[in-house]
Amino acid sequence: MGELFVIGGLTLCTDVRAADWVVKRVRDFEHDVGSLVPPGFAGYARVFHPAYRDDGEGEREVRWSQIAAANGRRVHPAMQWSSITGSWRHDDTQPGLWDREPSGGSLPIRQAARLAALLSGHTAKRGRCWFGVWDGFGALAVPREGVTRVRMPQRPMLVLSGPLSAVTTSLERAPWDQRANLWWPEDRAWCVATDVDLMSTYVAGSRACIAAVVASTDLEAMATSVDERIDWGSDTLNPLPPGGGG
Repeated sequence: MGELFVIGGLTLCTDVRAADWVVKRVRDFEHDVGSLVPPGFAGYARVFHPAYRDDGEGEREVRWSQIAAANGRRVHPAMQWSSITGSWRHDDTQPGLWDREPSGGSLPIRQAARLAALLSGHTAKRGRCWFGVWDGFGALAVPREGVTRVRMPQRPMLVLSGPLSAVTTSLERAPWDQRANLWWPEDRAWCVATDVDLMSTYVAGSRACIAAVVASTDLEAMATSVDERIDWGSDTLNPLPPGGGG
Protein backbone atom coordinates (compact mmCIF):
# COMPACT_ATOMS: atom_id res chain seq x y z
CA MET A 1 0.00 0.00 0.00
CA GLY A 2 3.08 2.22 0.04
CA GLU A 3 3.55 4.77 2.81
CA LEU A 4 1.43 4.49 5.93
CA PHE A 5 -1.71 6.63 5.85
CA VAL A 6 -1.99 9.09 8.75
CA ILE A 7 -4.94 11.31 9.62
CA GLY A 8 -5.30 13.48 12.71
CA GLY A 9 -2.73 11.53 14.69
CA LEU A 10 -4.20 8.16 13.67
CA THR A 11 -2.30 5.66 11.54
CA LEU A 12 -4.09 3.15 9.30
CA CYS A 13 -3.29 -0.41 10.38
CA THR A 14 -2.20 -3.06 7.90
CA ASP A 15 -2.24 -5.67 10.69
CA VAL A 16 -5.69 -5.75 12.32
CA ARG A 17 -5.17 -8.67 14.70
CA ALA A 18 -5.54 -6.26 17.62
CA ALA A 19 -9.29 -6.43 16.92
CA ASP A 20 -9.53 -10.24 17.01
CA TRP A 21 -10.76 -10.27 20.61
CA VAL A 22 -13.68 -7.97 19.76
CA VAL A 23 -14.74 -9.98 16.71
CA LYS A 24 -14.51 -13.22 18.67
CA ARG A 25 -16.66 -12.00 21.57
CA VAL A 26 -19.39 -9.82 20.03
CA ARG A 27 -22.69 -11.43 19.18
CA ASP A 28 -23.80 -11.99 15.61
CA PHE A 29 -25.88 -8.82 15.08
CA GLU A 30 -28.62 -9.83 17.49
CA HIS A 31 -29.84 -6.23 17.94
CA ASP A 32 -28.62 -6.00 21.51
CA VAL A 33 -25.78 -4.23 23.30
CA GLY A 34 -23.62 -7.37 23.10
CA SER A 35 -23.74 -7.12 19.31
CA LEU A 36 -21.85 -3.81 19.47
CA VAL A 37 -19.46 -4.18 22.41
CA PRO A 38 -18.14 -7.50 23.72
CA PRO A 39 -19.97 -9.39 26.46
CA GLY A 40 -17.93 -10.21 29.55
CA PHE A 41 -17.41 -6.73 31.00
CA ALA A 42 -18.62 -5.87 34.49
CA GLY A 43 -20.84 -3.02 33.30
CA TYR A 44 -22.37 -1.24 30.33
CA ALA A 45 -23.67 2.27 29.66
CA ARG A 46 -25.62 4.00 26.93
CA VAL A 47 -24.58 7.54 26.01
CA PHE A 48 -27.38 9.50 24.34
CA HIS A 49 -26.35 11.83 21.52
CA PRO A 50 -27.88 15.25 22.18
CA ALA A 51 -30.52 16.97 20.08
CA TYR A 52 -30.06 20.69 19.41
CA ARG A 53 -32.08 23.88 19.77
CA ASP A 54 -31.29 27.13 17.98
CA ASP A 55 -31.63 29.91 20.54
CA GLY A 56 -30.70 32.71 18.16
CA GLU A 57 -27.06 32.75 19.26
CA GLY A 58 -26.18 29.27 18.12
CA GLU A 59 -27.16 25.69 18.78
CA ARG A 60 -27.65 24.43 22.32
CA GLU A 61 -27.58 20.78 23.34
CA VAL A 62 -30.89 19.31 24.45
CA ARG A 63 -31.01 16.07 26.42
CA TRP A 64 -33.33 13.18 25.69
CA SER A 65 -34.60 13.40 29.26
CA GLN A 66 -35.74 16.99 28.66
CA ILE A 67 -37.57 16.00 25.48
CA ALA A 68 -39.15 12.95 27.10
CA ALA A 69 -40.38 15.02 30.05
CA ALA A 70 -41.81 17.72 27.79
CA ASN A 71 -43.70 15.07 25.80
CA GLY A 72 -44.96 13.14 28.80
CA ARG A 73 -42.74 10.13 28.09
CA ARG A 74 -40.77 7.99 30.51
CA VAL A 75 -37.00 8.25 30.80
CA HIS A 76 -35.25 4.86 30.87
CA PRO A 77 -32.16 3.16 29.41
CA ALA A 78 -33.97 1.69 26.40
CA MET A 79 -35.98 4.77 25.38
CA GLN A 80 -36.00 5.44 21.65
CA TRP A 81 -36.03 8.76 19.82
CA SER A 82 -39.25 8.12 17.89
CA SER A 83 -41.04 7.03 21.05
CA ILE A 84 -40.13 10.12 23.07
CA THR A 85 -40.85 12.56 20.21
CA GLY A 86 -43.93 10.81 18.82
CA SER A 87 -42.69 10.91 15.23
CA TRP A 88 -40.86 8.71 12.75
CA ARG A 89 -39.85 11.68 10.57
CA HIS A 90 -36.22 12.78 10.57
CA ASP A 91 -37.10 16.32 9.50
CA ASP A 92 -39.57 17.02 12.31
CA THR A 93 -38.89 19.60 15.01
CA GLN A 94 -40.53 20.80 18.21
CA PRO A 95 -40.05 24.59 18.18
CA GLY A 96 -38.80 25.87 21.51
CA LEU A 97 -37.72 22.37 22.54
CA TRP A 98 -35.48 21.01 19.78
CA ASP A 99 -34.73 21.97 16.16
CA ARG A 100 -32.31 19.24 15.07
CA GLU A 101 -32.40 15.58 15.97
CA PRO A 102 -29.37 13.76 17.41
CA SER A 103 -26.62 12.70 15.04
CA GLY A 104 -26.74 9.09 13.92
CA GLY A 105 -23.74 6.84 13.47
CA SER A 106 -21.13 9.18 14.93
CA LEU A 107 -20.54 10.40 18.47
CA PRO A 108 -20.56 14.23 18.31
CA ILE A 109 -17.13 15.78 18.75
CA ARG A 110 -17.90 17.38 22.12
CA GLN A 111 -19.24 14.14 23.56
CA ALA A 112 -16.31 12.20 22.09
CA ALA A 113 -13.85 14.53 23.83
CA ARG A 114 -15.77 14.36 27.10
CA LEU A 115 -16.03 10.59 27.04
CA ALA A 116 -12.37 10.12 26.11
CA ALA A 117 -11.25 12.40 28.95
CA LEU A 118 -13.31 10.36 31.38
CA LEU A 119 -12.16 6.98 30.04
CA SER A 120 -8.51 8.04 30.13
CA GLY A 121 -8.59 7.52 33.88
CA HIS A 122 -9.69 3.91 33.43
CA THR A 123 -6.84 2.60 31.29
CA ALA A 124 -3.09 2.43 31.65
CA LYS A 125 -2.73 2.57 27.85
CA ARG A 126 -4.30 5.87 26.81
CA GLY A 127 -1.40 6.44 24.45
CA ARG A 128 -2.06 3.22 22.53
CA CYS A 129 -5.63 2.74 21.30
CA TRP A 130 -7.40 1.30 18.28
CA PHE A 131 -10.18 2.92 16.27
CA GLY A 132 -12.45 1.11 13.82
CA VAL A 133 -14.59 2.86 11.19
CA TRP A 134 -17.18 1.26 8.95
CA ASP A 135 -15.86 1.02 5.40
CA GLY A 136 -19.22 1.90 3.85
CA PHE A 137 -19.20 5.65 4.41
CA GLY A 138 -19.22 7.38 1.04
CA ALA A 139 -16.99 10.31 2.01
CA LEU A 140 -14.45 8.28 3.95
CA ALA A 141 -11.01 9.89 3.81
CA VAL A 142 -9.27 6.65 4.76
CA PRO A 143 -8.06 4.60 1.76
CA ARG A 144 -9.93 1.34 1.23
CA GLU A 145 -8.25 -0.40 -1.67
CA GLY A 146 -6.03 -3.26 -0.60
CA VAL A 147 -6.62 -2.62 3.11
CA THR A 148 -7.44 -5.46 5.49
CA ARG A 149 -10.84 -5.18 7.17
CA VAL A 150 -12.03 -6.23 10.59
CA ARG A 151 -14.97 -8.53 9.95
CA MET A 152 -17.43 -7.20 12.50
CA PRO A 153 -20.93 -8.69 11.99
CA GLN A 154 -22.46 -6.84 9.00
CA ARG A 155 -20.09 -3.91 9.70
CA PRO A 156 -16.65 -4.48 8.09
CA MET A 157 -14.27 -1.89 9.47
CA LEU A 158 -10.93 -0.32 8.73
CA VAL A 159 -8.69 0.04 11.79
CA LEU A 160 -6.40 2.88 12.82
CA SER A 161 -4.17 3.23 15.85
CA GLY A 162 -3.10 6.21 17.92
CA PRO A 163 -3.54 7.97 21.26
CA LEU A 164 -6.92 8.24 22.93
CA SER A 165 -6.83 12.01 22.44
CA ALA A 166 -7.19 11.44 18.67
CA VAL A 167 -10.73 10.11 19.08
CA THR A 168 -12.14 13.46 17.94
CA THR A 169 -10.59 13.02 14.49
CA SER A 170 -13.06 13.02 11.62
CA LEU A 171 -12.39 10.14 9.25
CA GLU A 172 -14.44 11.63 6.41
CA ARG A 173 -13.60 14.41 3.96
CA ALA A 174 -14.97 17.86 4.80
CA PRO A 175 -17.68 18.98 5.07
CA TRP A 176 -18.69 15.52 6.27
CA ASP A 177 -17.86 14.53 9.83
CA GLN A 178 -17.49 10.96 11.05
CA ARG A 179 -15.66 9.64 14.08
CA ALA A 180 -14.66 6.05 14.81
CA ASN A 181 -17.47 3.55 15.26
CA LEU A 182 -15.43 1.34 17.58
CA TRP A 183 -12.53 2.17 19.92
CA TRP A 184 -10.62 0.56 22.77
CA PRO A 185 -7.22 0.79 24.52
CA GLU A 186 -4.43 -1.75 24.27
CA ASP A 187 -5.18 -3.14 27.73
CA ARG A 188 -8.84 -3.73 26.73
CA ALA A 189 -10.00 -2.00 29.90
CA TRP A 190 -13.10 -0.73 28.09
CA CYS A 191 -14.68 -0.68 24.65
CA VAL A 192 -16.87 1.95 22.95
CA ALA A 193 -19.18 1.48 19.96
CA THR A 194 -21.42 3.75 17.90
CA ASP A 195 -23.38 1.77 15.32
CA VAL A 196 -23.91 3.45 11.96
CA ASP A 197 -27.70 3.39 12.41
CA LEU A 198 -27.99 4.56 16.02
CA MET A 199 -28.25 7.89 17.84
CA SER A 200 -26.48 6.47 20.89
CA THR A 201 -23.04 5.21 21.85
CA TYR A 202 -22.43 2.21 24.08
CA VAL A 203 -19.61 1.74 26.56
CA ALA A 204 -18.42 -1.50 28.16
CA GLY A 205 -16.04 -1.41 31.11
CA SER A 206 -15.43 -2.03 34.78
CA ARG A 207 -18.06 -1.14 37.38
CA ALA A 208 -16.05 1.93 38.37
CA CYS A 209 -15.68 3.00 34.76
CA ILE A 210 -19.39 2.68 34.00
CA ALA A 211 -20.32 4.41 37.25
CA ALA A 212 -18.12 7.35 36.23
CA VAL A 213 -19.72 7.54 32.77
CA VAL A 214 -23.23 7.52 34.22
CA ALA A 215 -22.37 10.07 36.91
CA SER A 216 -20.77 12.51 34.47
CA THR A 217 -22.59 15.83 34.17
CA ASP A 218 -20.94 16.37 30.77
CA LEU A 219 -22.75 13.41 29.22
CA GLU A 220 -26.28 12.08 29.21
CA ALA A 221 -25.75 8.42 30.02
CA MET A 222 -27.56 5.59 31.75
CA ALA A 223 -26.45 2.16 32.88
CA THR A 224 -27.76 -0.67 30.73
CA SER A 225 -27.10 -4.38 30.27
CA VAL A 226 -25.32 -6.41 27.64
CA ASP A 227 -28.66 -8.04 26.76
CA GLU A 228 -30.63 -4.79 26.30
CA ARG A 229 -32.15 -4.49 22.84
CA ILE A 230 -31.02 -1.55 20.72
CA ASP A 231 -33.62 -1.44 17.94
CA TRP A 232 -36.54 1.00 17.72
CA GLY A 233 -38.90 -1.58 19.21
CA SER A 234 -36.87 -1.88 22.42
CA ASP A 235 -38.77 0.96 24.10
CA THR A 236 -41.59 -0.93 25.80
CA LEU A 237 -42.46 1.88 28.25
CA ASN A 238 -43.32 4.58 25.72
CA PRO A 239 -45.79 4.28 22.83
CA LEU A 240 -44.55 3.95 19.29
CA PRO A 241 -45.70 6.64 16.85
CA PRO A 242 -48.56 5.60 14.57
CA GLY A 243 -47.67 4.05 11.24
CA GLY A 244 -44.60 2.12 10.25
CA GLY A 245 -41.10 2.98 11.32
CA GLY A 246 -37.52 1.86 11.12
